[in-house]
Amino acid sequence: MNKAIYPGSFDPVTFGHLDIIKRSANLFDELIVGVLNNTTKSPLFSVEERVNMLKEATADISNIKVASFCGLLVDFVEETKASVVVRGLRAITDFEYELQLAQTNHILCPSADTMFLTAGLEYSYLSSTIVREVARFGGDISKFVPDKIAKEMYAKYNIVK
Repeated sequence: MNKAIYPGSFDPVTFGHLDIIKRSANLFDELIVGVLNNTTKSPLFSVEERVNMLKEATADISNIKVASFCGLLVDFVEETKASVVVRGLRAITDFEYELQLAQTNHILCPSADTMFLTAGLEYSYLSSTIVREVARFGGDISKFVPDKIAKEMYAKYNIVK
C-alpha cells in the first residue's frame, strides 16, 4: 500500500488545499492530511476545529484520513508508515523553502520522499493568510473556502454575514 502525508496548518483549509488533497488522493492508496499543531503560531482555529473542518470538507473522498500532529514531520511520517510527503507549490518563491525542507526531511528520514504538486492556476495566489485577512475585514471569501468554513471564520471575527 502506498501511503502519503499532506501536512499543513490549514488555518483555514482553502480551495487550493482541497485541490491538492483531491489530486493527491488519486495518486495514493491512502492520504493522511496532517494538521500541524504549530506552537510558534497563533492560529485562528484550534487544532481540533481544523481537523473537524478538514474531515467535513473531505468526507466524500474515501481514502483520506485526517489527523493532527506536533513536532517533527519526519516523526509523523515514521509513525504513520508513510512513504511520501506531498507539498503544494503556488509560485517559484515557495520552491526554495520547500526544497530545503524536503532535503532536510530526507536526511532525517531517508525512507520518505517528497513530491511537489503545483497549485492549480485558479488557486496559485491563494493562501490561508490572505483568506484570514480578507475575512477579518468582512470581505467576501466565498471564492476561497467552502461556505461552512466561511461562516465559521466570520463568526470568529464577530462579523455577521
